[in-house]
Amino acid sequence: MEQKKEYKIDESLKGRVNLILVEKSKRQLSIYHDDELLKTYKISLGKNPVGHKQFEGDGKTPEGVYFIDGKNPKSRYFLNLGISYPNEEDKEYAAKHNKSAGGDIKIHGLPNGFNMAKPLFDIYGDWTEGCIAVSNENMAELYEIIDIGTKIEIKP
Repeated sequence: MEQKKEYKIDESLKGRVNLILVEKSKRQLSIYHDDELLKTYKISLGKNPVGHKQFEGDGKTPEGVYFIDGKNPKSRYFLNLGISYPNEEDKEYAAKHNKSAGGDIKIHGLPNGFNMAKPLFDIYGDWTEGCIAVSNENMAELYEIIDIGTKIEIKP
């Protein structure tokens, strides 16, 4: 398995990020300290990217305000940061429709063992089940600089 130590991390960003802004239509994740833009990353989304995630299996990436609620160095993708989806509103909406809201939404890298597919990242487009994917190099940096509890706002 790849190690995050293989990648260069901008150490000056550690402890500074207090907002992650995802703009789905731009396929872009930006990190901020208050109103100061620190850095922007290219992303891929769920394979059905338009609209807010409502149900398990809909292939959509959530929209709204959530928080980073965990870090997993041993996921089946290269590292991950957990997103606090679903919130109570998401759960209630799904329950009204007798469905599950789903969950397990993450920011993650490529599937383990597939870093050689990095060129395909730009070509393939949106491919996740609803997560936000970045290159392994970018994931290594995000994993190191983002703290649990950081606010993430996901916009259409």
